[in-house]
Amino acid sequence: MRTKPLTILTGINRTSEPPSGSMILVSDLYPAMPNTRTTFLGRAPGHQARETDFEQVIPLSTPKLPQGPGFDTYVGALTEEVGTLIEQIRPDAIHAQNVGFALSLALTRTAGTVPVISIAHGTEVMAAERSTAEQEAMLEVASASAAIVTPTAVLADRLDRLTARRFTDRIAIIPWGIRLGDARVRDQPFTGSRPLSLVHAGRLDDNKSTVTAIEAIALTDEPHRLTVIGNGSLREHLEHRAVELGVRDRIHFEGHLPRAELWSRLTDFDAFVFTTRGLEAFGLVLIEAQAHGLPVVYSDLPGVGDILGGSGVPYPPGDPSSLAVALDELGQNSHRCEALATASLINARRYNITTTGRLLRELTLRVIF
Repeated sequence: MRTKPLTILTGINRTSEPPSGSMILVSDLYPAMPNTRTTFLGRAPGHQARETDFEQVIPLSTPKLPQGPGFDTYVGALTEEVGTLIEQIRPDAIHAQNVGFALSLALTRTAGTVPVISIAHGTEVMAAERSTAEQEAMLEVASASAAIVTPTAVLADRLDRLTARRFTDRIAIIPWGIRLGDARVRDQPFTGSRPLSLVHAGRLDDNKSTVTAIEAIALTDEPHRLTVIGNGSLREHLEHRAVELGVRDRIHFEGHLPRAELWSRLTDFDAFVFTTRGLEAFGLVLIEAQAHGLPVVYSDLPGVGDILGGSGVPYPPGDPSSLAVALDELGQNSHRCEALATASLINARRYNITTTGRLLRELTLRVIF
């Protein structure tokens, strides 16, 4: 049995203000790993993570560039910087977040004899499906990895196809999790037929398809109210759409909330509305809502029903009419709301971040030894 702490080098190469789902995940994940010391490479401001989340946080200094002209030069400079850090830190293992993004390329190119586990978050899979250059970068990182972690079978299959099924035997599925102990369960009873108080939280972009919820509110028979929490490029468009549909008085927009504040607000609502219409790597926000005792009405993307364990209310992605019907039916049946809330709590217990940490640590030890 290993007695000394396992040392891991990892990082996410982006400034995250507000923090991304991936950043929130790793901030929870690595402190949840037993007998492990983690060095995190990040970006200012705040190096993306609270200072207490990792034993050591190192800000990267190489100016960042996206894919396009100058990208290879940028990756070369980043690789040089990361290589120096690996020599200094001498980790037992490297966890390359986002398979194929710049930092994962730099880490795998300079890992030497240090084993690498690459971890897919979904954004890089969507990028590789759009771009040959991104796909080639993903293939390079996957080739250099002793194992490739994804949170769902659906994401595993998409990544497997993008890498020509050359590394199928390296892919391991480890579901994500949350800090279940921090969740406060909704204690308000569901009382008969009435308009619902609904919440939607996440980035306001095309893939999250918040517009589906706004258009559904305009089609419901009951005057349900929707609170939209989050920022993004489509905020102004969504507000205009609510005005066009005559439901601006029933939709409340708020900016991004820190997770602790979001969690404290979740129990104020009757149900959570999930509207993503494209790839969703895992959907941690669904588990967060369930852990607080909220029924979830969700776009029926591949794999989402499996994550929810049959405890939510599905509707076809991007279909506001079907969502409107689902919301009205839910509002008319308090017994169903209670049953879904109970099922939500039971399902959420499957996704404790401590389990994710234990499984990833066990995988790391296997590739080391």
